[in-house]
Amino acid sequence: MTLAINAKTFTANSFSDKAVGYFGPAKTASVKDDARLAYSPAKPTDSYSGNVRANVKLSRTHTLTGAKTTSADALVVVDISVPVGTASADIDAMLNDVGALLSSTSSKTLVKNAQINY
Repeated sequence: MTLAINAKTFTANSFSDKAVGYFGPAKTASVKDDARLAYSPAKPTDSYSGNVRANVKLSRTHTLTGAKTTSADALVVVDISVPVGTASADIDAMLNDVGALLSSTSSKTLVKNAQINY
């Protein structure tokens, strides 16, 4: 089982009933290049169908310059909560918007410079 992220292929290496971990092409014993997909099922009540929760995680070791250590891990975690019954097209639109937000100049400026453009 593989996961394609841009032009990179990640290979599944750990499995549970609600999560799969993947190794990326740069993964070694000392370098992280990992992805993880996980979910929690909805917990309905008498009056609400509940939300399905998903968790997407990417971690990668980077070589550092001008820092006190030579390398460290960067981590991106996205938590998603969607009400049961949400239309597939609405979920697609929301995820497409989040992808665009994450790759936007504003998000890049925030992460690189700890600065919010408004």
